[in-house]
Amino acid sequence: MRRICFIAAITVLSVILLAGCTAQQAASSEEEISAATTEKTATAQKEDEEEPQTADDKSTEGEKTMRLLIGETEVPVTWEDNDSVEALQDLCPRTIELSMYGGFEQVGSIGETLPSADQQTTTQAGDIVLYSSNQIVVFYGSNSWAYTRLGHIDLTQKDMEALLADGDVSITLE
Repeated sequence: MRRICFIAAITVLSVILLAGCTAQQAASSEEEISAATTEKTATAQKEDEEEPQTADDKSTEGEKTMRLLIGETEVPVTWEDNDSVEALQDLCPRTIELSMYGGFEQVGSIGETLPSADQQTTTQAGDIVLYSSNQIVVFYGSNSWAYTRLGHIDLTQKDMEALLADGDVSITLE
């Protein structure tokens, strides 16, 4: 598309110059052609972005659209791109009751077994992990254990403590 616009622009400029236009008129025409080319390129890019995805075009965008609420508060989450997150998303919407554990995490049963790929991990505040293939853990502190990473809540440790450290909570996945 850009090549066609470029060739058209060169052709138009050549015709203008051959017709004996002044240099000022040629510059003005070149600006008009450049503006038109830019507008066509922007329109083509917008149309490309608006094309619906097919099953073959599956991307990580699907995983990132899952919402997480802690109590009534929606929190910003960056989800992992793995089979566990895909399986969790397939269960949505789902509310899970979490219980405080160890003074640094909240744990709750998902009610289903999900695929897992546990690895020894040191978690940080905001990490969301799968434990024993059927429990979700949300951290407001740190721990080391074998987990499957699901995502990370993009909040500070202080914010995570405010949401999770004062008693049991429920989370909702949508």
